Amino acid sequence: MTEHILDRPIWNSLTTLHARFATGDGAARRFKETISIFAGQKDESAESLDALARLVPPDGNLFLIQVAPVVLPDGIQSAMTGEGCQMLLETLNAPKVKAHRIERLGAADAKEMYDLAMLTKPGPYLMDTRLLGDFWGVKEGGKLIAMAGERFRHKGFAEISGVCTHPDHLGRGLAHELCVHVAEQILARGEHPYLQVFATNTRAIRVYENLGFRTRARVNAVMLEKA
Repeated sequence: MTEHILDRPIWNSLTTLHARFATGDGAARRFKETISIFAGQKDESAESLDALARLVPPDGNLFLIQVAPVVLPDGIQSAMTGEGCQMLLETLNAPKVKAHRIERLGAADAKEMYDLAMLTKPGPYLMDTRLLGDFWGVKEGGKLIAMAGERFRHKGFAEISGVCTHPDHLGRGLAHELCVHVAEQILARGEHPYLQVFATNTRAIRVYENLGFRTRARVNAVMLEKA
């Protein structure tokens, strides 16, 4: 059976629209170290597993997300495993009125974006993760208080990621507005928004379902490290 392009979202991002951010050989790729810790492989063949093992840093981690069960290469162990829901937007269900001023974030905001991500832990985020796609934010008093953007990109699809709000500003609907805004930008390009969330995060899943997202597939998330 032919795999869907989102069955191996990292591999299909690194070999298409994000190829310029990739390192590795033909059977496995990872994002450059300043961009992200995510990696992907072509399949579960011995060639791909060997190539993946060579990408795992001696004193760090690589993060895989895929529908297929993850097979550990020789000499590699899992530091963390989890099951996620990969959710694809069917029809955006959100009011058009926005209560906050949303602005595009850029190089001048890089430090604040990184600091906010480190504080709120929306998922793996490095200083140059912002280069993967458009990021948008809400500022108050000149300070960034919430943001959301894009991570993996493929022909026809773009992932919403990096959604986070400063703890002092929770409960104001900022994340909701930013998710809607990012989804609208993706739809305007003629692409389909999707996102990935741990299956145990039922609260977030309900929020995304209310926006019009539906679970397309369950995915396996594994953090790799040297054994």
